[in-house]
Amino acid sequence: MQEWISECVGTATSSILVNGSPSEDFPIQRGFRQGDPLYPFLFLLVAEGFNVLMTALMGANLFCGYGVGRQDEVKFSHLQFADGTLIIGEKRWSNVHSMRALLLLFENISGLKVNFNKSVLTSVNVPQTWLSKAASVLNCRTGSILFVFLGLPIVKPTFVLFIYLNRV
Repeated sequence: MQEWISECVGTATSSILVNGSPSEDFPIQRGFRQGDPLYPFLFLLVAEGFNVLMTALMGANLFCGYGVGRQDEVKFSHLQFADGTLIIGEKRWSNVHSMRALLLLFENISGLKVNFNKSVLTSVNVPQTWLSKAASVLNCRTGSILFVFLGLPIVKPTFVLFIYLNRV
């Protein structure tokens, strides 16, 4: 399957209009063309791989997601979007270290690279000193937000990592 995807992506060519006339075709060396119909399907493959890794991490009690409900009946750890992922977990050093290991593993498996220059670690009810140390471990910057999920304020000590992926 990887060869099929590489063929679809690697053989794409494009041209540009110069004074109303198309230039010669040139190969697209990196990324997808805007509006490429293949992109959403490839994203789903990658997103599912990340989902499997996160589920395994939570199943092994190596990452504790954020619990919702009277007795934290429902736990969630991540939400995925077109070009980024939101990771939400309780304030624990084990979560930070597990996340770092998972992101490095994900990079090796998927061939994508986490763009830590765009990634932001933020928190709710967490001291700035802890947040800065955690951001240092994850090699990203810190941010601040008032966090509300589905209309409910997040009040337990929680960290939120917004990560962005780039193709290597």
